[in-house]
Amino acid sequence: MSNERTHDCGTLSGDHVGETVTLCGWVHTRRDHGGLIFVDLWDKYGVTQVVLNPQIDQLAHEHAQSIRGNFVIAVTGKVRARPDDMVNAKLKTGEIEVYVDELHILNSSETPPISPWEPQDTTEALRLKYRFLDLRGPTLQRNLKIRHDVMRVARNELHRNGFMEIETPVLTKSTPEGARDYLVPSRLNPQKFYALPQSPQLFKQILMVAGMDRYFQIVKCFRDEDLRFDRQPEFTQIDVEMSFGNEKLIFQIVEEMMARIYQEILDVKIDTPFPVIKYQDAIDRFGTDKPDMRFDMEIVDLGEIVRGTSFKVFAQVLESGGQVRALNIKNSADALSRKMLDDLTEITKTYGAKGMAWIKVQENELQSPIIKFFKQEMLDRMLKALGSQPGDTIVFVADTAKIVANALAHLRLALSKQLRRVDESKNAFTWVTDFPLVEYDEAEKKYTAMHHPFTAPREEDLERFASTPGSAKARAYDLVLNGNEIGGGSVRIHQKEMQEKMFQLLGISQKESAAKFGFLLDALKYGAPPHCGIALGLDRITMLLAGAESIRDVIAFPKTQKATCLMTEAPSELDPKQLRELRLKADLS
Repeated sequence: MSNERTHDCGTLSGDHVGETVTLCGWVHTRRDHGGLIFVDLWDKYGVTQVVLNPQIDQLAHEHAQSIRGNFVIAVTGKVRARPDDMVNAKLKTGEIEVYVDELHILNSSETPPISPWEPQDTTEALRLKYRFLDLRGPTLQRNLKIRHDVMRVARNELHRNGFMEIETPVLTKSTPEGARDYLVPSRLNPQKFYALPQSPQLFKQILMVAGMDRYFQIVKCFRDEDLRFDRQPEFTQIDVEMSFGNEKLIFQIVEEMMARIYQEILDVKIDTPFPVIKYQDAIDRFGTDKPDMRFDMEIVDLGEIVRGTSFKVFAQVLESGGQVRALNIKNSADALSRKMLDDLTEITKTYGAKGMAWIKVQENELQSPIIKFFKQEMLDRMLKALGSQPGDTIVFVADTAKIVANALAHLRLALSKQLRRVDESKNAFTWVTDFPLVEYDEAEKKYTAMHHPFTAPREEDLERFASTPGSAKARAYDLVLNGNEIGGGSVRIHQKEMQEKMFQLLGISQKESAAKFGFLLDALKYGAPPHCGIALGLDRITMLLAGAESIRDVIAFPKTQKATCLMTEAPSELDPKQLRELRLKADLS
């Protein structure tokens, strides 16, 4: 026996009956039925049942007495059709089995700390420590196949549209782009450091100056920031840049790519073009710049309607320049108990609100502790503005604009889950545009870029950019899917003078901009074309396609929320000799 497999474990069918085959794989299960031993042999392609019969080969049968789950074996034998009453319709190979002539144990296995194939109550920490076992399971096998297919389809679509794949450096210069850099000391240049790229932003812009015209890269990016379920210290972008482009062109290319991804991977048709909503409209209607458009329930401003109420909470907020806004929850009055309303109130407090008021609209009355503070005319106008009908519930939040938007955005999502208002079969893609160019940081007393410092202002806002920058809009755009931001990009600043003005607005001195961005400014002097681009989050797109709970479920070897790898125990301490070579000390506190 050569141990060279002729087929994988997901291939054999009735067409192969009578053939002699060699299979290799892991023992998924082993069952001893007296004289016969049945083994489900697994590899990434599927499972095949093999049978060891002492009447066919006594030596192989005796050998099989020692095998256990997760042993790696090779078998050679003849394919036979299963009896009609023994066909397993759940398996691709369920109509056949292989009667073994020869068995080789290629490797044994200890009893694993987790079972790759059996559902079990296992902590995520244990699964991450033994990730090589966890990855054998069907869920992660499927998820990584989806990830592979996303990359394959993206590459094909971008190639079809004339984009060239170009690699950019991983060891680069530390530049202030928003998050904290991961730094790498240079042995050959003592006391100097590389930074791992937060994105290839500057390099892809320089490639446009270099005349590459259309670039893409599926690229690792690194950000040393606090983590949550959809963030990792290292993540992957589908990075795209094009010269002489605009929003219309980049939208069309991305929409075609996403439609192809969904068609090939899930066999789901995605309608294009995607709807477009302006940033401020998204905030006003949904409280967030990444709205989930799969369900109704929009925020309504009631400030002018309730102005003059004797309800002190609303009156005081409006007097101080705040907002009173509400959601109308259709057909919910019976479903939302007082305890559930109290729980929703606690959600709003989590996001800075002082509380939540509510009114239940019944057939002949309104139920609420706050009814007495409003005149009937005010209540009638309120119900009309909200489109309220008997059976609905109205929930109110009153505070500053930012707190109201944040609280109602999360309240809207919580209600949609509690009341099951989301059609999970929908895929609601939305472009969000016209973001503010900059926002003012009260703590730092300066402007910061809403996206990044290389985003161009709208042409109609160029004068406003200099006089009232807070009101200027950016030529920036985000792609949102089901309430998740899956990509973001912009038309870039391509003129040196405008880029210098932007740095100046952000409080970056001429000396600092020359030191940190001098190579970009130099490039912009020599005929930089207009250009634009986008970065799409591969991890997040794969997570949504797979229906996974976290991006950790679609990354082969992810980090924990403390940015550690439990399998390799990274990060780890360095040997003193390595520190000396790098001229670093480990005793700083």
